[in-house]
Amino acid sequence: MNKPLILVVEDDAAVRNLMITTLKTNEYRYLVATNGESAILEASSHNPDIVLLDLGLPDVDGVQVIEKIRTWSNMPIIVISARSEDNDKIEALDAGADDYLTKPFSVEELLARLRVTQRRLSFMTAEMLAASSVFVNGKLRVDYAGGCAYMNGQELHLTPIEYKLLCLLSKNVGKVLTHTFLTQNIWGRSWENDIASLRVFMATLRKKLETEPDSPQYIQTHIGVGYRMMKVE
Repeated sequence: MNKPLILVVEDDAAVRNLMITTLKTNEYRYLVATNGESAILEASSHNPDIVLLDLGLPDVDGVQVIEKIRTWSNMPIIVISARSEDNDKIEALDAGADDYLTKPFSVEELLARLRVTQRRLSFMTAEMLAASSVFVNGKLRVDYAGGCAYMNGQELHLTPIEYKLLCLLSKNVGKVLTHTFLTQNIWGRSWENDIASLRVFMATLRKKLETEPDSPQYIQTHIGVGYRMMKVE
């Protein structure tokens, strides 16, 4: 099993080299950024498992980096900073940091914080997998692991494409999925004929889900754009 991918964000060469050497010695994979702008780019491009973040960066404050990352990801962020005042720690933690390590730090403490974060990651991943194996929305139940769906306790007899459509919609409940997104995920392309076929399959899927097709509960059409699965209480 691969060790987590760590993004090291540190502009001080001596501290950065110590952290990189520690990660190398303990067989962690790592990326490096020396300022806030490159940190945000690396985080968005490579989706690291853990970020080690200095607050005193040359271009933007580390707290701003935390806030930016939190707009799209919950990846664990461990702040490593010379700022030791409680207010600095509270500001970073309130912005979304998961942990705070004050410089100077020992290699052993850094590794211990990483291990704690890894255990928390593993636990969260296991919980998410267990929760995400079954989707329930009103009377609809989709068992992703079993590859089947039920309405009001009765199994739905879906074609492979209908089931794939249902999975795409249910995994993005509340979001409008465009015709292009759906056709590319189903057929690997987005041609005019595919959009026409999509409408046909969506109509047959709806007949199996909706008790009143004229007043759909589950699938909403956004004319000229796509479809959305609505949350049903």
